[in-house]
Order: sequence, then structure tokens, then C-alpha cells
Amino acid sequence: MDRTAIITGASGGIGAEVARELARRSWRVAVVGRNPERTKEIARMMDGIPFICDFDDLDAVRELGDTLAKRFDRIDALVNNAGGIVATKQRSADGHELTLQRNVLGSVALTERLVPKLLNTRGRVIHTTSMVSRFGRIELDDLGFDQRSYGAGWWPYASAKLGVILYARSLAMRTGLESYPVHPGYVRSGFGAESRSGKLILALTGWMQISAEAGAAPLVHLVDTPELGVANGTYFDGLTPEGPTHPAAGDTELIEAYWRKIASLVDVPVEHYHGT
Repeated sequence: MDRTAIITGASGGIGAEVARELARRSWRVAVVGRNPERTKEIARMMDGIPFICDFDDLDAVRELGDTLAKRFDRIDALVNNAGGIVATKQRSADGHELTLQRNVLGSVALTERLVPKLLNTRGRVIHTTSMVSRFGRIELDDLGFDQRSYGAGWWPYASAKLGVILYARSLAMRTGLESYPVHPGYVRSGFGAESRSGKLILALTGWMQISAEAGAAPLVHLVDTPELGVANGTYFDGLTPEGPTHPAAGDTELIEAYWRKIASLVDVPVEHYHGT
């Protein structure tokens, strides 16, 4: 039986490499990206199926979720890889701080739409986070950084990536679905280059960066390994489980409170699939 994987942020970088490798392993791959030309080209190269979606628009994400649920009879894996840093403070069409929406809210809106399908096949959800989550700080009354320093986008990015871990663990706790956050490594790309500080960091740390192929390896491992032998919700630092994380990442009360907050932002009932 064909296994189906949905990869977001797959029009380039590690998302495209994850899609390529899973296709090579005979997975049927849905390639999700915001750039129509690149997304279609990546999908064409691996005989995948392209889906165009801008995560800056939550209605578009919800429509994508409905489309995917109707298109595929089974969904075995969802890789929430869409995201990025925003150098200057902006708001989405939905009124949310753009870093939060691109890294957290868009993925939440899509995932929650697909939970019933994932439950049918006991599918697995992988969430791309970052080691910078250790520098994040969750303030539930200021997720949009209206009262805190924006720091050229780095502070909201770190906090959003911590939020990714909290959501991943919430999903595991609420639904029983296997849900794993993973830091893929410091991948060589143009990430952050739109800001002056980002360009400087990239210039100074080029020797530390790994290829997109190497960065994709942990995500492919988490998707394609039948038994991982770890607790549900485990954070992976590359291929290593239980990597160092922010102390808040293990705070069950914060995990629940964060879920309640973001559920309200994406218009999902707080008790969505709770206890299933």
C-alpha cells in the first residue's frame, strides 16, 4: 500500500531534500510550497504532487488542509517544515505577527485540519524547530512581540521555535499521534540573509553549516523509521533524541496553556480531539 507524506516548505532547502529522499524510498509525496514555479519543478523532478499555499493566509492553509484530506485516502506522515525569520516586524492578513504565523500558526491550522485523516492511519507528524529555541521566551499575553524587543526578528523566531516544540508535545498529549520536534542542524542556505545581522551571522559561521541533504536526514529518519524507540513528543537534535532544550519545553502546564492560546488564534476548539 502506498505511503503518503505531506511536506510543507518543500520548494527548496531541506524540505525539497526530504521530499526527494522519501520519493526515492517509494513514498507518494505531496510537495507544498508558496512559490508556484519552484514547487511545481520540485514535484516534477520526483513525480510528486504540487500544492501551492501561502502560510501568511490562514484561510488558504485551511483550504489546503481540506484539499489534502479529500485528495488522499491516507496520510501517513506530515512534515511541518514551513517557516522562517522575518527581519522587520510585520503582520499577516489575519492580524498576527508574521514570524508566529509562518512558524507556528500556519502549521497548527494545517495539522488540526488533518488530524482525523492522520488518526485513521496512525500517521506521524514531524515538526522542524531549531536550537535557537533555547533562547526563546513564551509570554502568552505577548506572542506578537508588541511589548518586547523585536531584535531584528531573532527573538520572535527563537520564541516561535520554542512554540513549535510546545505544540508538537501538545499534539502528542491530546491525540496520541506520534509527534516529534526536530532541529535538523545548522543548514547552509540563505536563511536570515534579508537582515543585516543575519548576513553577518552567515558570514561568520559558514564553516559550521551543513548541506541541505545532511539537514534533511533527521527528518527522513523520523518519517521512515517504523519504530523510533522513544517517548512520544521526544525532541531530536539531529539524529539524537532528548537533545538539550529550553526548560519550558517540558512544562506540561505551559504546553497546555500554549495550546489554548494558539487554538484561539487559529479558531480551533480548545478541546479539539482531546483525550482521543
